[in-house]
Amino acid sequence: MTQLDDTDREIISTLRADARTPVATLAHKLRVSRGTVQNRLRKMEESGVIVGYTVRLRPDSEPQRIRAWMSIAVEGNAAPEVIRALRGEPTVGTLHSTNGRWDIVAEVRADSLEAFDSALGRIRLTPGIANTETSILLSTFKV
Repeated sequence: MTQLDDTDREIISTLRADARTPVATLAHKLRVSRGTVQNRLRKMEESGVIVGYTVRLRPDSEPQRIRAWMSIAVEGNAAPEVIRALRGEPTVGTLHSTNGRWDIVAEVRADSLEAFDSALGRIRLTPGIANTETSILLSTFKV
């Protein structure tokens, strides 16, 4: 794993806020040369620390306006099968393994309450899922 220093972390932090920040702006903000920023970005990309750049949309501009976190308890050691099944569910955006009471946390998105209800029903029927608890996201304060 690549060791990151404060400059690398500051580059990443700035790019998380705006992935289109020009190299010159990063260099000025960090008080280093453009070459330094370019080299560090290249090294972080080549080592896999940075795997890509993305676009964030305003929540009200996305077609799937209903979002929720679903906490999932898995029976026995069925987690790999459950994850494989959930990867095929179109309403599941991200999946995370966790510790504690819940084994998996899934981000579920839908464009209506009816579609959301249907997705919850399909997910709950997945073999290996013992229990779920879902919380609808109402507001986002930091991205």
